[in-house]
Amino acid sequence: MSVAVDKPGGPALARRAWTGFIRRREASVLVVAIALVVYFQASTPLFLTDGNLRNIAQATAPTAIVAVGIVFLLVSGEIDISVGMVAALAPYLMHYAIDFYGVPAVPAILLALLLAALVGLVNGLITTRLKVPSFVTTLGMFYLLYGILLTTSKAYPVAIPSSVKGDLQTWLGAGDWASLSWCLLVVVFFHLVLTRTRWGLHTISVGGNMLGATEAGIRVNRVKVGNFMLVSTLGAFAGLMEAFRINSIDPNIGGGTRITFTAIAAAVIGGTALAGGSGTVIGALLGMFVLAVLQNGFNLVGVSANPFFLIQGLAILVSMIANQYLSRLRRAGGS
Repeated sequence: MSVAVDKPGGPALARRAWTGFIRRREASVLVVAIALVVYFQASTPLFLTDGNLRNIAQATAPTAIVAVGIVFLLVSGEIDISVGMVAALAPYLMHYAIDFYGVPAVPAILLALLLAALVGLVNGLITTRLKVPSFVTTLGMFYLLYGILLTTSKAYPVAIPSSVKGDLQTWLGAGDWASLSWCLLVVVFFHLVLTRTRWGLHTISVGGNMLGATEAGIRVNRVKVGNFMLVSTLGAFAGLMEAFRINSIDPNIGGGTRITFTAIAAAVIGGTALAGGSGTVIGALLGMFVLAVLQNGFNLVGVSANPFFLIQGLAILVSMIANQYLSRLRRAGGS
């Protein structure tokens, strides 16, 4: 009596491949992203033109960079809603250093990033040492930075310092694909950090079981403070990139809370759990791509921008439901 065995490459292999795919956190958002691209390209031939793809890339990249930091912070069990103000303030810090104190361009940029990291350090220390919930800590920091920004800038935009213009400005964001190139570098690097390094393992452990992480010898507070500093630094970098791209330093860069909550939405849509303990950097990039494609596609097909936030809210709810379902599948499969 013979027993039928699936040949390599047969239905069994296809089923295993499909099961492995849908168990990945990025699976659902990748399917949605592909479906949206196909739909909008079928709706208008302008969608996949070079100019429109450039628009999508420029809309995706800065917020996706912020979302990378948000992923690390959410995975470790915390949140930061002040990062949008860090993004808006960082270009002004560069401007003050160059135009008021004569600091050369590159050191001024590094100084802006360093001061942003200091903001993250303060957020982290208040949260971990004084036991203030991170939402409250960063809400207070948001208003503090907002006040500093409006007071020092008098709420007026200023020109990019002349010492930054030229190759440096082009390289750091003004070039057609510069922002996307930086975004992809950040995503690849921090994907490897989260999935292949001790820091990533400790971040996941802290968010998944803080007591167990502490008993295992992980320095929980150091991990959380480090991730607060990471998200602030990436926020400052994104703000500088946007200033270089639009060739102006504007107090409304990032839209204040808009870049923050869009980055959080991108992380959640991409598969990062708000409760901590799990997340994906690549998923955050895909989540931001989905949001950028939605907004861009609406504009191209002539749909009012008003329903965009309705769609964004539904996307968050649907993604959370899908993530819960896929989590059950992963647990059932023992992965």
